[in-house]
Amino acid sequence: MSKSLISEDIYEADLRLLQTELVKLQRHNIQKGKRLLVIFEGRDAAGKDGSIKSVAENLSPRDTKVVAMAAPSSLEEHEWYFQRYVAQAPISR
Repeated sequence: MSKSLISEDIYEADLRLLQTELVKLQRHNIQKGKRLLVIFEGRDAAGKDGSIKSVAENLSPRDTKVVAMAAPSSLEEHEWYFQRYVAQAPISR
């Protein structure tokens, strides 16, 4: 079975459009006082670093926070995965 790949030119054009929409979303959320949390969950060497870089590279660094978390502890492995991220979440109180 062969994989169907898109050309690099199409990939780059599509990525640029999606990044532009993400910047628009960030600006809208800032204007409305809203927040957005995005979690990338995956195994080591799953491509998260490249994906996160693509997502965050055009966003405002003042309004964007990227947190790299260590592997879960043996205790955390048995909990709901989202519990690990609550402490890092930008929650308004």
